[in-house]
Amino acid sequence: MDYNKIKSRFYSLKHVILYTLIFFLLGSLTELYLIKHYEDTSQIIPIFCIGLSLTCLIILFFRVSKLTIILFKLSLFVISLAGFMGVVLHLNSNYEFEKEMRPNSNSLDLFIECLSGALPALAPLNLVLLAMVGYSYLLTVNQNK
Repeated sequence: MDYNKIKSRFYSLKHVILYTLIFFLLGSLTELYLIKHYEDTSQIIPIFCIGLSLTCLIILFFRVSKLTIILFKLSLFVISLAGFMGVVLHLNSNYEFEKEMRPNSNSLDLFIECLSGALPALAPLNLVLLAMVGYSYLLTVNQNK
């Protein structure tokens, strides 16, 4: 294979991952805004984390250095933690709600009900997926250096 073809395919993959990441970040931010996910202090955490990652991505895009790579990695780690924390918060809220609605149910039944409760219990894991896409973009940046 010709080196230019390989280089061209690499750059197109890098751009596809970048555009996917930007779309994912902006889409998640828009969705959180539209569902009014800012009414409580703990609800602002994913909005802040997405904004932080988006800011670090923009800085990384225009200036690739060791510092910007570390900052972007840190923002991906923070957004992953926020995703796991969101699952715990959603499950806890759903569990408390189901416990009030069904006081005589056993714990397993309550847990199963809280997975499909009022708050989407597994939706915050989208932040973890977002971090994985961000890390794959980071891999393409590191290969390009």
